[in-house]
Amino acid sequence: MRNSQEVTDRKYIIKRFALFFEKGFLFYATYNLRLFFYLLFHTSDLLVSNDLDTLLPNYLISRLKGVSLVYDSHEYFTGVPEIQQRPFVKKVWVSIEKWIFPQLKHIFTVNDSIASLYKLEYDKELIVVRNIPASSITDKIKTRQELGLPIDKKIVLLQGAGINVDRGGEEAVMAMKSEYGLEGVVLYIIGDGDVIEILKRMVVENSLENRVFLLPKKPYNELIHYTANADIGLTLDKDTNINYRYSLPNKIFDYIHAQIPVLSSSLVELRNIIEKYQIGFLTESHEPKVIAESITFMLKDEKNMEFWKKNLKIAAEEITWENEQKALINVYKQYL
Repeated sequence: MRNSQEVTDRKYIIKRFALFFEKGFLFYATYNLRLFFYLLFHTSDLLVSNDLDTLLPNYLISRLKGVSLVYDSHEYFTGVPEIQQRPFVKKVWVSIEKWIFPQLKHIFTVNDSIASLYKLEYDKELIVVRNIPASSITDKIKTRQELGLPIDKKIVLLQGAGINVDRGGEEAVMAMKSEYGLEGVVLYIIGDGDVIEILKRMVVENSLENRVFLLPKKPYNELIHYTANADIGLTLDKDTNINYRYSLPNKIFDYIHAQIPVLSSSLVELRNIIEKYQIGFLTESHEPKVIAESITFMLKDEKNMEFWKKNLKIAAEEITWENEQKALINVYKQYL
């Protein structure tokens, strides 16, 4: 895509396709076609398909060439909200999945809830590998002054590459209205998504320019400096569809490794982590007033903040990529 950021921190070659279309049916059709012919004319010892939108060409090539295929499902793809009101599009993806999924040998996914859904649907055992950062995220965190962040305010952070509808961005912005208090508190939203332009308008329409700041998506090695300087991390996905219901956003692991307490919606996978490690507060409501009250409670209760930060250190030591990658290694070593 034309606005895609360059990836510079990988130790392998990356191939990008120049496509005429950037969204919709024609994007996926041309992408799958390009991927098929690319794989057809290039040699490989193992194919790895990330998500359903890459599975068809990978599967066809694996059958044509007799090359093993590993499938990595990062979400419950047929449950994503973008296709629920598009019956034909959903039917196409469901048909592809129903045809190929039962024939796959090794399948990864991102959490136990999604693994259980696929187990129920296809009677397949999936391997859970969560998207967790390495134990050491950086040697030295930049200061607020170096990042241009306020040094006299409490910072609440919402970050992510998919700040979309029903992920709590609108309510987080409205929680910053003066009528809900939160004096001395600012909200930073860092990332992109389909509601970013809406959020920008909401900030202007509600005169929140001095309380809400939207920054563009940043490479991970830059983002972590902002994350570590926040006081609270938000993850506010709503239970509006099956994919969000069982989601486990990457941001929670970033917050844990940055050791900032989490304010989260009470979705099952998020609740399991927060309650297990006691690293933050769960809200049952997305009302802006309730979100503001939750932020106020967290920031003013120094004993709890100290308790959460102590537990975050423990969680960050246990929830590491070094531990999580063992399941991946056990599969891939079969092909070495």
